[in-house]
Amino acid sequence: MALLEVRDLATHFFTRDGVVRAVDGVSFTVERGKTLGIVGESGSGKSSLLRLLCGLDHPTAGSITFDGREVAGVAERKLGFLRERVQVVFQDPMGSLDPRMRVRDIVAEPLAGRRAPDVRGRVAELLAAVGLPPDAGDRYPHQFSGGQRQRICIARALAMQPELLVADEAVSALDVSVQAQVLALLAEIRSRLNLAMLFITHDLRVAAQVCDQVAVMQEGRIVEYGPAREVFLAPRHEYTRALFAAAPGRGFAFAG
Repeated sequence: MALLEVRDLATHFFTRDGVVRAVDGVSFTVERGKTLGIVGESGSGKSSLLRLLCGLDHPTAGSITFDGREVAGVAERKLGFLRERVQVVFQDPMGSLDPRMRVRDIVAEPLAGRRAPDVRGRVAELLAAVGLPPDAGDRYPHQFSGGQRQRICIARALAMQPELLVADEAVSALDVSVQAQVLALLAEIRSRLNLAMLFITHDLRVAAQVCDQVAVMQEGRIVEYGPAREVFLAPRHEYTRALFAAAPGRGFAFAG
């Protein structure tokens, strides 16, 4: 069952030089328990699309339906339900974490005002769920490695018990071996919690490891969309083939 449905979504900016079509007629769905990868180079429209999906920008045209509710163009004050049910893990974990706060307070911050019982116990559960030791909550972000800091970001995102987790270039700043660990963690969390996941990346090999379906973006449009294995093994669009030709190494390790 589709949790997120996007239909003919567009956002256009008018400049002195003409119209910039940052997102141009994009359509896709994300099902519960599945991961859709949005793949494309810098400037392909991935970030503009993310802002629309999170309600930070209003589209020029099209619709975004989350669990049957239209969210495209809805007033900010009416998007509270979306803020809780959709959480984002960003590229730079250090930039996402307040260096003045202890980890326990960072992870607990989304729970403020929700009257959650036993917040300390909930934080301990979240840290354990992402593979961090019990004493991690007493420390500060700078005392962790990059991979561990990204695990903290994931724990904070899970505090709201989201239904859709968006990973925005979430492993691109990590070493390859650490990437593999974080990708395995995301896959395990998705399976255990039956989350839908939107995985935004420029890295085709990373997308192959974690995504069930892939949408390839170029200049604001989706030029190829389908099951990951089909897209990677038999790409139809010349842009997709060019991306594969430019990717380092050979072969793909597929999810599952």
